[in-house]
Amino acid sequence: MPKLRLASCVAALVLAAAGSTLAAPPSALDLPQIGEPADNTLSPTEEKQLGARVMSQIYAQNYLIEDAELSDYITTLGWKLVAASRNRGPEMTFFVIRDERINAFALPGGYVGFNAGLLLAASNESEVAGVMGHELAHVTQRHIARTAEDTEIASIATWLAVIAAIIAGSADPDVVIGALAIGQGVNYQRQVSYTRAHEQEADRIGIQTMARAGFDPQAMASFFQKLEQQSRLYGSGMPEILRTHPLNTSRVAEARARAGELGRPAAAREELDFLLMQARTRVLVADRPSQSLDYYGRELAAGHDSPQNRYGMALSLSRLGDARRATEILAPLAAQHPRQPNIQLLSAQLAIQGGQPEAGLEQLARTLRLHPRYAPAILAYAEALAGAGRYDAARQLLISREQAQGTQLATYSLLSQVARESGNLAEASFQMANYLYLRGDAGNALAQLDAALRQPDLSPQELARLSAKRKEVRESLPSNWRPPRDGRQR
Repeated sequence: MPKLRLASCVAALVLAAAGSTLAAPPSALDLPQIGEPADNTLSPTEEKQLGARVMSQIYAQNYLIEDAELSDYITTLGWKLVAASRNRGPEMTFFVIRDERINAFALPGGYVGFNAGLLLAASNESEVAGVMGHELAHVTQRHIARTAEDTEIASIATWLAVIAAIIAGSADPDVVIGALAIGQGVNYQRQVSYTRAHEQEADRIGIQTMARAGFDPQAMASFFQKLEQQSRLYGSGMPEILRTHPLNTSRVAEARARAGELGRPAAAREELDFLLMQARTRVLVADRPSQSLDYYGRELAAGHDSPQNRYGMALSLSRLGDARRATEILAPLAAQHPRQPNIQLLSAQLAIQGGQPEAGLEQLARTLRLHPRYAPAILAYAEALAGAGRYDAARQLLISREQAQGTQLATYSLLSQVARESGNLAEASFQMANYLYLRGDAGNALAQLDAALRQPDLSPQELARLSAKRKEVRESLPSNWRPPRDGRQR
């Protein structure tokens, strides 16, 4: 996949976080009030609709890393910060973009994205939490709606047109520049002058939030400084995050001063989960499994025998189909950390891949007993049961663990697969419709429900459920929506 500019471009326009961070008058840092003028431009409901539409494009273009373990990690980290925030915001969605450049961004309606490159560049979990706290502040302070009101961007249609143009022309700087002119009354220079204050505000609130959540507040300043050093070293090749969240010496100093007032956590954080997910990210974002295999091979050969390097090496070998070597590499780590779920899930999956399905299923069941609410363990065990032809057991596991529903889109896809293998085509279409609808693809979800309703011998309960879902999906589409003439949904 070519390198993406989606994250940086959406951040640049939707947040307009550009220009140097200059001191702003106190009035520029006031928190939004109920009934603020920004609601006249973008209400919270419209922000959510706009964000959902952009997310549907991100899904459609395969920009996301859709991995249950990585998604659960970044979401759990995000909700720790949400719980510590003193400012209420919308329901949050956190996700990882398949891009090795360093960036993060917030979309309207509580969608916060992180480039894979940011996770790879961070030295510890607190640095990731610092960036996340900053983006969360953009959301809770409604900087998108405030920027829209300040710059007279008059409608949700205008925002969609700008973002759609950027996504469509993300590889062409001329198209991106042209997109800035879309919509009436957009004054870019005026927009920049307002968003300097937004960046200041996001830094200040983000540091406070991460400190309350138990992270080291100095990590935000240390990550800023790391990025600043990279920008000096590489010149025009600066990290993407600096193009949309510009730095200068005073901003780093201010972050360090604020963090100093808050103090450091009483106890050091356990970093194993972060290091394993960092390794997992490196493997998943590689164009070819051999790339990450070479990287971890060099690390281990150089004597860096760390948990993350063993895990990364084993995962790379697994993706290349070499379960035997992967098991040999992972075995000491699995014995050392019998309760760490990511290591144990990989060990179980290697057992299945290596021709020992019963041993793998037993290990998956044991991991789930240790972590009964860990959605990736639920999904991994259900997938293994389905692979062993135990479809009813897989379905019962999925529908009895409600916490996996809705938070892991893969749940609906797997339920659809299990139903299809069991010969229940109506159920398969219903679950696939759920999956597509949550990804913003209402047209194809409607097609799945219509196919289900054409199945013979539907019970009254099935007919009622399918009809109710069809009504919900159809009402989300424009009243004049029609399927394409060729019969394919878009």
